[in-house]
Amino acid sequence: MIIKQHASGERRKGMPSFSLFFQKKNLYKGIGLLAVFLLFLLPVLRLVLLSFVNEGSLTLHYYTEILREQATWSTIQNTLLVVMGSTLLALALGVAFSWIVAYVEVRGKRAMQLFIFLPFIIPSYITTLAWTQFFSGAGPVAALLAWLPGNLQVPNLYSIGGIILLLGLSHYPLVYLFTVNVFRKLPRELEDAAATSGLSKWQTFRKVVLPLALPGIASGGLIAFLSNLDNFGIPAFLGTPSNIRVLSTYIYEQVVGFGPEAFSRAAVLSVILGIIALIGTLLQWYLLRKSRVLETVQSDMNPRIFLKPLKQKLLEGTLWAFLLVTSLMPLIAMGALSLISAYGVPFALENLSLKNYEYVFLTDGKPLSALSNSLQLALVTMAICLFLGTMIAYLRFKYPDWSTKTAELFITIPYALPGTVFALCMIFMWMEPVPGWNPGVYGTVLILYIAYATRFMVLQIRGSYTALLQIDPSMDEAARTSGASGWTKWRKILLPLLFPGILSGALLVFLMALTELTVSSLLWSTGTETVGVVIFGYEQAGYSMYSTAFSTVLVLGILLGGGLFMALGKLWDRKVLKTK
Repeated sequence: MIIKQHASGERRKGMPSFSLFFQKKNLYKGIGLLAVFLLFLLPVLRLVLLSFVNEGSLTLHYYTEILREQATWSTIQNTLLVVMGSTLLALALGVAFSWIVAYVEVRGKRAMQLFIFLPFIIPSYITTLAWTQFFSGAGPVAALLAWLPGNLQVPNLYSIGGIILLLGLSHYPLVYLFTVNVFRKLPRELEDAAATSGLSKWQTFRKVVLPLALPGIASGGLIAFLSNLDNFGIPAFLGTPSNIRVLSTYIYEQVVGFGPEAFSRAAVLSVILGIIALIGTLLQWYLLRKSRVLETVQSDMNPRIFLKPLKQKLLEGTLWAFLLVTSLMPLIAMGALSLISAYGVPFALENLSLKNYEYVFLTDGKPLSALSNSLQLALVTMAICLFLGTMIAYLRFKYPDWSTKTAELFITIPYALPGTVFALCMIFMWMEPVPGWNPGVYGTVLILYIAYATRFMVLQIRGSYTALLQIDPSMDEAARTSGASGWTKWRKILLPLLFPGILSGALLVFLMALTELTVSSLLWSTGTETVGVVIFGYEQAGYSMYSTAFSTVLVLGILLGGGLFMALGKLWDRKVLKTK
C-alpha cells in the first residue's frame, strides 16, 4: 500500500513539470508568432486600412476618386501591357535556353549558364544604364548602323517596347532556373515511346514534353510576372523621361509629390498593385504544388538530342552571339562610354579621360557616402538574416507544424509584395507604430535596416532550409545522444555541413541589399542615400555620364565578389573532400 502511494505520488509530481513543458512551448510559439505578425504582417494590414480611412472614418472615397481618373486606367493598362509582354519574352527565352541546355549536345554549357544569369545578377537599373549607353548616339550600335546603307536609326529604348525588352532580358534567367531541371527530370522512356509511335521531334516536344513540363514552365513564368510587376528601376529610367507610367512609378510619384492626400492615394494604388501580385503569388504556389510530382524523378544530365557537326557549330555560334550581345556587350559599352569626357561626343582617343570618375569619387561626396551606407546596410542585414533566418529555418525543419508554417507564410509576404508597396507599409507602420507615439524611426537609417531585414529574411530562410533538408536527421539525434550541447552540436556537426547552403543564402541577401533601389527610393533621407538612390538621382538630373561611371565600378565589384565567392566555394569543397 505504501509502495502504491509512493508511485502515485511520483506520477503526480511528474505531471506538472510535463504539463509545464508544453505550456512553455506553446508560450514561446505564441510570442514568436506575435513578433512575426507585428514585424511582417501588421504593416501590410495598416497600409490596406489607410486606403479606407478618411478623417478617422471608413470610406471608399479614395477608391472612387482614383478609379474615376483616366490616368489611373492608363497606368493600369501600361502596367498590364508591360508586364504581360515582358513575361512572354522571358518565357520564350527561358524555355528555349533551358530546353537546349537540358536536351541538346552543345559545348560550354557551364560557361553559358554564367552568361545566362549575368543580367539577373547585375541590378536592373544598372543593366538599363548599360543598354541606354549601348544604343546611345556615341554607342557601338549607332556606329554600326552608320556604316550600313538606308539611313537606319538606333532603336528607341525610351518606349513601352524598350521597357518590355529590358524587363524580359533581365528576368528570363528566372524562367530558365525554374524549367531547366523540369526538362531534365522528364523520363526518356516517354520520348522513346513517342518516337516509336512515329512522332517527329517537334511533335514529341509539342504533345509530350511541353504538357509534362507545363507546371514548371508556368511557375517560372509567374515568378517572372511578379518580378516584372515589382520592378521599379527599368520603368523609372526608361518610362519617366518619355512620360510612360506604370503602377510602381505612379505610386512613387504620388509619395514624392507630398500632397494633402498623397499617402492615401498611394495606399489605394498599392492595394491595386498588391492584389495583382497576390493573385500571381497564389497561382504560383498552386502550380508549384502541382509540379512536385516531378521531384521524385532523378535529373538526367546527359543530352538527348545530337546534331550534325555543322548544325551544332551553327547553334553554338547563335547562342554565344545572343549571350554576348545581351549580357556582356552592353556592360562593356557602359564601361567604355564612362570614359568619354562629355555626353554626345564620339568615342575617340582624344575624347577619353577619367573626368567622370574624378567627379564621382573625388569631387562629389555622395557616391562614396552612399557606397559606405549600402555596404553597412548590406553587412548588417546579412548578419541579422544569417542568424535569425537560419534559426527560423531550423525551427521550421525541426518542428514542421502549423505555427512554423504560418510564420514562414507571414515572413514571405514582404518579399512577395512589390517594393513600392512594401516601402509604403514601412512608412505607415513606423511613423506611428502606436497611435500618438512616434519613436523617431522614420526619416533615419534605422528604418532602412528594419525594411531590408524584413524584406530579405525569407531569402536566408529558404537557403538555410534547403541546406537542412540535405542533412540526415539521424545526425542531429546522434549528436544529442552523445551528450553534445547545443553550441557544440552546431559548431562541430551542423555548421560545417550547412555552411555552403547558408553562405549562398547570405550572399544573395548581401547582393540584394547592396544594390537595392525600390524600397530605398521611398525610405531614404539626407545622409542615408544608397548606391541605387545616387545613381537614380544622377539619371533624373541628367548626369548620365556620372551614373555610368559609378555603375561601372559597382559592376566590377560585383563580378570580383562573385569570382571570389566561387573560388572560396571550390576551396571549401576541396577541404571537405580532403577531410572525408
